[in-house]
Formats: sequence, structure tokens, C-alpha cells
Amino acid sequence: MRAACSALAVVMVALALGACGESDEEKAQNTVCDASDDIAKQVDELGSLTPATVTTDAVTENLDAIETDLNDIADAQSDLSSDRRSEAEAANKAFTSSIEGIASQLGSSLSASDAKAAVVTALQKLEASYRKAFAPLNCD
Repeated sequence: MRAACSALAVVMVALALGACGESDEEKAQNTVCDASDDIAKQVDELGSLTPATVTTDAVTENLDAIETDLNDIADAQSDLSSDRRSEAEAANKAFTSSIEGIASQLGSSLSASDAKAAVVTALQKLEASYRKAFAPLNCD
């Protein structure tokens, strides 16, 4: 009888510990929020650049990190609840569209003296776009 109680206790402890793990939806939510937080960090860094401090390397590094974060969000979406999936998809789509629009504006012909100022202005627009696109995710 004592062995049976011990075995039962071990099984119950194992089940209780197994229940402590995160569900796929919780993991996806954490991935989305972590990526969103990192995008905010990257956008803040980009927004702090001035015509005197902006460099191609700095912008490229931040934009590459943002691209990785957007891919992480896209990969996690299938495990989110339908409401959260819709919010994440909409945020990703809106922000990606904003990035593409800004990139096309920068692709227009600019004089060398106007180029840095145009990049800084575009990065400030990107910051506003991020805030608008990702606000509905409410990861706080």
C-alpha cells in the first residue's frame, strides 16, 4: 500500500510540474511581444539619429533587426488566438507597408545635401508608424 501511495504521489507531482509549462499560444504571445519590444528599441535608435549621426551601417543594422522581428511575429501568428492573430497580422502588414513606402520615398532622386535629412525624416515617420501599427497588440 505504501508503494502505491508513493507511486501515486510521484505521478501527481509529475502532472503538476507538467502543467506549469507554457502553452503554444502563450509562447507565441511572448514571441510576438518580445519582437514588438525589440522593434520599438530599433525604431527608437533609428529615430534618435540626426543628419550628423546617420550612417548606412547604423540604419542597415537596425532595419535588419526589425526584419528579423517581423519574421518572428509572422512565424508565431499561427499559434495565437484568432483575435490576437488578427491584431498581429494587421500590425505586421501595416508596419511592413510603411517601411516599403518610406523606402520608395528615399529611392527618389535627392541631392547629396538633402539625402541625410530625408533619411532622418523617414526614420521619424517610421517611429510614428510603429506606434500606430503595434499599439493594438497591448503587450504591456
